[in-house]
Amino acid sequence: MRFAMTQVISFRFSSLVSVLGTICLLLAGVAFAQNESDTKSDNESSIQKRVDASARVLDEIMGVKEKAIPDKIMSDAKCIAVIPSMVKIAVGFGGSHGKGVATCHLTNGRWSSPAPITITGGSWGLQLGGQAVDLVLVVMNQHGMDALLSNKFKIGASASAAAGPIGRDAGADTDWKMKAETLTYSRARGIFAGVDLNGSAITQDKDETRLLYGKFVPFGEILDGKVRPAAGESDTKFEVAVRKYSEQARGREHAEGNSGSDTESASR
Repeated sequence: MRFAMTQVISFRFSSLVSVLGTICLLLAGVAFAQNESDTKSDNESSIQKRVDASARVLDEIMGVKEKAIPDKIMSDAKCIAVIPSMVKIAVGFGGSHGKGVATCHLTNGRWSSPAPITITGGSWGLQLGGQAVDLVLVVMNQHGMDALLSNKFKIGASASAAAGPIGRDAGADTDWKMKAETLTYSRARGIFAGVDLNGSAITQDKDETRLLYGKFVPFGEILDGKVRPAAGESDTKFEVAVRKYSEQARGREHAEGNSGSDTESASR
């Protein structure tokens, strides 16, 4: 009798251990799945924050007339790229690295969805004292745009580059357009100015492209306007900001052109 009771207790204990083990495995699986989901959500949130931060950088820069990108440049821009202030410069290694987004002007007058990019190399980190900065690149002609679309864009090699002029009303007599296919800017500690980015390479950020579009999409297809982000069909804040300032610049350029024509006619 005592032997039988011992067997029953032993069996029940083994069953209890088995059940508890199964429960632990299930809980571990749920926790792992939740952790994976949270990580994916955090990553998706990170690229969205970068897109929004790029729009905010452009808003802040263009909000100060005396320090803004000139109207003539914004109205003629083929592509615009922004690397927001999360850029960290590895001065100790003599290099630089940053992440941002780019968009290009389409033949239908709209701007493409944002393409996640990385920028590496060059000496701009040393120029800016190793601090976090915002970078803005403006591609000015078709050759520069083609170089960017190729995803093998090296500033100063694939397309000529120069530090861009500032001030919304910068004179049209400057020779920046004749010399440079890409104009480059930086903002550090609130100071916005042209900066030499020659030697830096811009490439597609493939991991963040997958997060933003739900799959890998080639650089050229994004900047040609063939896809929209997975999150929806509405324009991102970055597209809205770029379109706003390019259209405002064109409007002012057109108004000034008409004003000049009226003045010339009146003087005859």
